[in-house]
Amino acid sequence: MSEKKHPKISVTGDLGSGKSTITYELSKRTGYKIYSTGSCQREVAKNHGMSTLELNKYAETHPEIDDEIDTITKELNNKKESFIIDSRMAWHFIKNSFKISLQVSPNIAAKRIIDDQQNRISEKVSNIKNTIKDLTARKESEDIRFKKLYNVNCSDNTNYDLIIDTSYSRVSEIVDIILQQFQNYIKGLVFHNHWISPKLLIPTQYIISLGRGDALQLIESIKNDGYDEKCPVS
Repeated sequence: MSEKKHPKISVTGDLGSGKSTITYELSKRTGYKIYSTGSCQREVAKNHGMSTLELNKYAETHPEIDDEIDTITKELNNKKESFIIDSRMAWHFIKNSFKISLQVSPNIAAKRIIDDQQNRISEKVSNIKNTIKDLTARKESEDIRFKKLYNVNCSDNTNYDLIIDTSYSRVSEIVDIILQQFQNYIKGLVFHNHWISPKLLIPTQYIISLGRGDALQLIESIKNDGYDEKCPVS
């Protein structure tokens, strides 16, 4: 199948999943322009002669602002260019995009957010337990709101073309996987759509058996030759 013209990538993800960093790296390596909910908000604020902070306050009592932002996002479907959009709901609005969901362990997400806050002296740093609680509450709240607004379930992985858990992987590794599967996608080839670290798997063998010769050979093979994505974990 011939490659799709002007392919687009939409990226959504959990807080702390590294969404912004991964999107930036994807842009560097593809040359695609980045759009985001923030950029749409800035355009709407400019149209209304407001700052983004003023617009956010105004939107609390004027739901039509959210509709205006959604309209701008939807209009990106008509752009005759390839781009990446970083937005919680872009997978829903950009219909023919390569839809990516970045996920992360709550503990690791909390630690990343706390570490990031420690680089910002003016911000209050919470503890792991409270941060996990806040992240969980925010995600549940957003899921409920988006279900009400758009009748969609953001936690349903079947919404996405590619799901990657970023808990134990470097940004470069994640971007490599995304670009490899993206090429398969635009060529119409079959590809594996759910990627997680082996560290997140619960062994179904006795631990001692995992240290035997065949397992050690497998480990050595992966070190030397990399993993074979044609042999997924069953």
